[in-house]
Amino acid sequence: MSLKIKYVLFDAANTLIWKPELFPRYIAALEKNGISVDPRDLRRNHKLLSEALKFPDRTSAAFYADFNSEVLLSLGILPREKLLRDIFDACTYLEWNKYEDAVFLDRLDLPMGILSNFNKSLQAHIKGLFGDRFRNIIVSEEVGVAKPAVEFYRGAIQTIGVDPGEILYIGDSLKLDMIPATACGLQAWLIDRDGWFRAIDRRISSFSEIATICNKEL
Repeated sequence: MSLKIKYVLFDAANTLIWKPELFPRYIAALEKNGISVDPRDLRRNHKLLSEALKFPDRTSAAFYADFNSEVLLSLGILPREKLLRDIFDACTYLEWNKYEDAVFLDRLDLPMGILSNFNKSLQAHIKGLFGDRFRNIIVSEEVGVAKPAVEFYRGAIQTIGVDPGEILYIGDSLKLDMIPATACGLQAWLIDRDGWFRAIDRRISSFSEIATICNKEL
């Protein structure tokens, strides 16, 4: 029996929304300390460490000191106290924005939702950027379980009320999104705007490709 997509579920951070000023400010903090790095190396290492290390629902200065220490070490830079402080001061409390390719979501005549490791503030961020476009916004802080736990995904499937094989799931992480979503029977695809995960078959580089997936028989 062939299936067709009836619902589209998204991850939030670095899938639907991002902080455009993060890496320019990070690089400026490095340059303030006399350090030059290739911006693409910084983005790649930051991404890979975000995959490897667990982010809490609510981050803190102490968490980012540890995280940025790992980023710096991966770039061959000693994580000195002043440098860590300058990075934190430059990069904290930046605004979330939606990706430019989010405009293609307006072409989808399907209900959509969000499943995210995030705190309760996500509701306000999404409403401010997208209005009421998303039917369900499910966040880990409210539910009490987080990705990559399959229980988080199963709870979302129950809330949505659609067969998992008819739910398209889009996320940016192999560990947090692709593996558990696939294990729960969702039609999981990776959003890879930077082209770092070319070994993955179910991969898109832009939201412009979602409509084509939704129109296919699965």
